[in-house]
Amino acid sequence: MSELTDLQLLVAAKRDPEAFVGIYRRYERPVLAFFLRAVRVPELAADLTAEVFAQALVALDRFDPALGEPDAWLFGIARNLLSRSRARGRVEIRARAALGMGPLALDDEAFARIEQETGQVLELLGQLPDATRAAVFARVVDERDYEAIAAELRCSELVVRKRVSRGLATIKAQLEARR
Repeated sequence: MSELTDLQLLVAAKRDPEAFVGIYRRYERPVLAFFLRAVRVPELAADLTAEVFAQALVALDRFDPALGEPDAWLFGIARNLLSRSRARGRVEIRARAALGMGPLALDDEAFARIEQETGQVLELLGQLPDATRAAVFARVVDERDYEAIAAELRCSELVVRKRVSRGLATIKAQLEARR
């Protein structure tokens, strides 16, 4: 199933939840890196990551490709979960509980992998062209909306969306090439 696009995997997952494994494999590391950057605590980042995928699996029927790409949808879930978790001071595990998923346990190897991959993502982010890097950083790391980013960068929202999409795709491709 790895030859399928993200959109094809999500559509397939609506009929066969096993297809969602492809989305998980593609985005587990980037989502985890997003949370590590935000919370800087590996255990908390792992819990938040698990909850994102559980919520995405539960919400598959609500995914609408007309509203954006699958990666944007997934990171939207991540941003919302992070905001709610910060407001409550804890990780919400409702979706994992509904799916019967237990807590995550990270070992030393997992921590080492997280640190290594976070460094790789930051390195690759630094290699993007200035305008693309600024757009990706503002959207993914700072969690700013496209309108505000466009105003700051003095371009259209569409241009910002393209820069973010292309930047994330570049980082993803380079990470996959390293594996």
